Amino acid sequence: MINTVLFDFDGTLVNTNDVIIASWQHTYKHYRGQEEDIDKITACFGEPLLITMEREFPGVDPQESAEVYRTFQQQNAHLLVKIFPGIVDLLKALKEAGYRMGIVTSRTRESALRYMDMFGITEYFEAMVTCDDTTVHKPNPEPILLGLEKMGITAEDAIMIGDSPFDIKCANNAGVKSVMVDWRITCDNSALITDAVWDYEIKEPMDLLKVLEKL
Repeated sequence: MINTVLFDFDGTLVNTNDVIIASWQHTYKHYRGQEEDIDKITACFGEPLLITMEREFPGVDPQESAEVYRTFQQQNAHLLVKIFPGIVDLLKALKEAGYRMGIVTSRTRESALRYMDMFGITEYFEAMVTCDDTTVHKPNPEPILLGLEKMGITAEDAIMIGDSPFDIKCANNAGVKSVMVDWRITCDNSALITDAVWDYEIKEPMDLLKVLEKL
């Protein structure tokens, strides 16, 4: 029986889409002198930042380009980052219903906690796996498996909620049921991973409760 809900962070709980796109465009202009197609940027949503940096800017130290990206993001987060409507209500309802909650994200721990504190949702989560915790990332199953280990549960106990094929394929590989959110902006046709299969799809955050009732 499922008693634990694992959430991706960016694009699932918190709307960082605008700041991520703006940060990428800033980085592309810094190194190439021009912006990139937005569909190409969103196709990489869910991929660890350093991996994308290494591919997009060969010959540049990924740590250097990531610093250009992160500095811009930090300076503009207060203007561009929002929590998705209905997320706080969902977290409250899940807590009241007795569900345990965790986060599995490719974001750094520091930045995830900063945004969680910004929106007052830190208290709802008892465990978090970030890119700081593992050298193997989504879609490899290790991030979710590490989350299960941290929370002392099995794959059968959990369900993963995400907005990108990276999240869903990670769940597929870990043997965990998955839910794709309909407020994603990732274009399925241009996604880097095309064989991810989700068990459920929800249009609004509170729709997750209906899914959990079935399980």
